[in-house]
Amino acid sequence: MSIHIGANPGEIARTVLMPGDPLRAKWAAETFLSDPRQVNGVREMLGFTGTWQGHDVTIQGSGMGMPSLSIYANELIRDFGAKTLIRIGSCGSMQAHVALRDVVIAMTASSTTTPSSTLLREVNFAPCADWGLLRAAVRAAEARGVTPHVGGIYSSDTFYDEREDLTGQMTRHGTLAVEMEAAELYTVAARHGARALAVLTVSDHLQTGEALSSAEREQGFGEMVEIALRAAFDP
Repeated sequence: MSIHIGANPGEIARTVLMPGDPLRAKWAAETFLSDPRQVNGVREMLGFTGTWQGHDVTIQGSGMGMPSLSIYANELIRDFGAKTLIRIGSCGSMQAHVALRDVVIAMTASSTTTPSSTLLREVNFAPCADWGLLRAAVRAAEARGVTPHVGGIYSSDTFYDEREDLTGQMTRHGTLAVEMEAAELYTVAARHGARALAVLTVSDHLQTGEALSSAEREQGFGEMVEIALRAAFDP
């Protein structure tokens, strides 16, 4: 048991999928895992452990934003021995060729600041995905007939961002999409020697203003979970 995760020793798997929404964690566990059981309910940030094709898996909500994600990633690794953490969530497309429902696999994650910035001080640390996980996720996606977009994303620390100039520059520099957690996940994993990846579904488009409905988001979320699970246990 840790401060924010009420699981007992042995109840958290070494492989953890991390959606932002705790109710999405519940849905994913009930949909994809065999015999899922709730292992965390502290502050209603639900976590579940079960098996997928014989492998132990935990699906733990991370909340919104890098400060919240940082709490759970640190405790999962430090206190429960998690070794593979995969963010599964939504993102906003920043490029014309990245359409709604497309899958984005984040090779790198830029940010203006993260909770880890105080540790790194003057260094502009470049958070990146684990190569083995990234390669496995691409293989898993292509095996399902999905052609993912692989490249850099932007982890913003504000949802209602009014920095149109910054958005424009990120788009100009080829950033595929924006979300709010991956840069800190990659940094925390690097610090503790764990593997990390973000597999994302495009739920809205910054250039066109298009957005998926709640039902459409759920369908896209399922594809993303399947890719993440297959990547985690790629032989």
